[in-house]
Amino acid sequence: MKKLVILLSFMPFLMAAQEQLKGVVYDASIDNTNQPLFGANLIWSGTKVGASTDIDGKFSLPFVDGNNKLIISYVGFKSDTLTITSAKPIQHVLRPTNDLDEVVVNSRKIATSRSYLKAENTMFVSSDELLKAACCNLSESFETNPSIDVNFSDAVSGTKQIKMLGLASPYILIATENIPAIRGASQAYGLSFIPGTWVESIQITKGAGSVVNGFESIAGQINAELVKPTTDDALFVNLYGGSNGRLELNTHINTTLSDKWSTGLYVHGNTHQEKHDDNNDGFLDMPLYKQINVMNRWQFTNPEKGIVTFFNLRYLDDAKQSGQINFNPNTDKLTTNAWGSEIDTKRYELSAKLGYVNPEIPWQSLGVQFAFSNHEQESYFGLNQYNIEHTSIYSNVIYNSIIDDSRHKIKTGVNFTYDAYNEFAIMQDFGRTERSFGGFFEYAFDDLEYFTLTAGLRADTHNLLGQFITPRLHMRYSPWGKSAFRASVGRGKRSANIFAENQNLFASSRNFSILNNNGNIYGLDPEIAWNYGLSYLQGFNLFGRKADITLDFYRTDFKNQVVVDLENAQEVNFYNLEGDSYANSFQAELNYNVFSHFDLRTAYKFYDVKTEYKSGKLIKPLTPKHRFFANASYETEIRNNSMWKFDLTYNWLSQQRFASTLNNPNQYRLDDFSNTVATLNAQVTKVFSPKFEVYLGGENLTNVKQDNPIVSADNPFGTSFDTNFVYGPVFGSMYYAGLRYKLK
Repeated sequence: MKKLVILLSFMPFLMAAQEQLKGVVYDASIDNTNQPLFGANLIWSGTKVGASTDIDGKFSLPFVDGNNKLIISYVGFKSDTLTITSAKPIQHVLRPTNDLDEVVVNSRKIATSRSYLKAENTMFVSSDELLKAACCNLSESFETNPSIDVNFSDAVSGTKQIKMLGLASPYILIATENIPAIRGASQAYGLSFIPGTWVESIQITKGAGSVVNGFESIAGQINAELVKPTTDDALFVNLYGGSNGRLELNTHINTTLSDKWSTGLYVHGNTHQEKHDDNNDGFLDMPLYKQINVMNRWQFTNPEKGIVTFFNLRYLDDAKQSGQINFNPNTDKLTTNAWGSEIDTKRYELSAKLGYVNPEIPWQSLGVQFAFSNHEQESYFGLNQYNIEHTSIYSNVIYNSIIDDSRHKIKTGVNFTYDAYNEFAIMQDFGRTERSFGGFFEYAFDDLEYFTLTAGLRADTHNLLGQFITPRLHMRYSPWGKSAFRASVGRGKRSANIFAENQNLFASSRNFSILNNNGNIYGLDPEIAWNYGLSYLQGFNLFGRKADITLDFYRTDFKNQVVVDLENAQEVNFYNLEGDSYANSFQAELNYNVFSHFDLRTAYKFYDVKTEYKSGKLIKPLTPKHRFFANASYETEIRNNSMWKFDLTYNWLSQQRFASTLNNPNQYRLDDFSNTVATLNAQVTKVFSPKFEVYLGGENLTNVKQDNPIVSADNPFGTSFDTNFVYGPVFGSMYYAGLRYKLK
């Protein structure tokens, strides 16, 4: 009996000892995304009771009742003291300090990473990854990324297009700092309007994205974070020159005006004025062009009041000329003397972001986003004229908070979008104005151990699309260490800008037809699709080295789609979907640190993309069923601030279906499928010091070239002329060199 009394008397202390405080500590200094912080120390004030965070930033330590001051610290970061009144799980972000003495740390920054903790299937791409190739603009920033497919859109414009999950870029929401940027008039060439050196990091999310950014995303979201005046180099210069005659200059000048104000001037210029015709078809293998691109960026930071603000002013002037070698725009424009094309674009942008975090209640914050742009393009392709002016206004207000504790987070807000289009195409004027107003609510749950959920819903009213609901759901479950099972489902809806998104088709002799003529946009109905996704991420050790494997499958089902039908070689027909249209995408990816400083990334992708055309259900043209990708990178040890970097990328694409050419004369008919194609790119970088580095590289080192990429090149004003059967490189091997200079 005495033993029982003694046991009962100690029960409260035993129960207290068993109660654990759990949570996650994040690092806010990595690419402006909260990443788990490994090795942070936590200790109850005045005690020796403490713990450290694991590789996922997680911790667990006994909850000490009566002592509610928890100290969180890490070398190089500001220590925080939290007031804890219960054992409810917590999440906390540590921020780097600027007041410490200089400490030199030699470490490798992770170029790409996937989170084990987020509900969304998101890949983070750092600036180190972007430097692995000569990514002079955003469209060239994905050459070393297996999740994004990159290819030329046609054989004359030199424009690269991207695809995700087997779908073209119009189905991807592409944003800069979470403000939709590549849309409407800029859809065809907009990726080439964002210089690669301006990009600090990229986040790629597969499948349905967040409702916070709008209702248009279907295949996924790509967000490019731009460099910040406070963290970018005081002076940055990047010079680039290619064997094909391409020259580029990027200059960043950043100035701190006060303890709160900083500004940056970013200037990008590129030009190519040499004529090349390596395949002797009479056409330029790449266009002549020149671009000037200027951005002035202002940053205001007041940490005492929890305010961070950005203002951006930007101007772009881009001019391209393509066509036959002997084409002279002064005498041959819009004539049959020689086939040629010019695309002149001027763009003005103003954008602003305001972020406020309540200093007294840090889990409450308010964000305001605003963007205005005016895009004017005047162009012609042979005898086809196409002009467009697009004025756009975007505004978004986002409120963040928690429910009860940090495991339950919410985002809610409203946004307004205005788009005014004036177009001249197929000898007609087209004009429309789109206005949408919507509200959204997103709930995120994190049990800080096994399960994470993000559920969003938005309601919008649109003057042309009507009133509709957009649901999105993401879930993650981690049953064991370094694992993440994910599932997602979401709906997207968008207006198809049939001319702006398919400008490459003007570089042909096809007749354009719009077949339905009973909808609100070019006589067509809006596109609606559901996206479903499953993925599995597993980290492990292989022969004592870190590795991870990712398997994912996504399916996009179109409930309505604007079909672009090229199955008659003399026509392009736009009409609403009648039947099935879907895209299935499977990807397996392995990342492995083979030995110190040597990383290998391999991936295999399978696509099944089919659409119901008037002539039947067919594989989408120019979509390879199989793709194999490999990237190897190696860095030497740093000695006297000097090092070498080596990078090699291999891409193999299976055969791709050509749209039917049976209506052409025999000499202009193509096989049903293309050849397979494989390319090899390489780059070597010599870092002489933190201030100066030189790089040399080559693209398409094996000199693979597509034979006769232009159909009827010998008769460009005939009925069979078409430049849109491009499945591989048009230009052979290209070598380049450049230098980077940085001044802190």
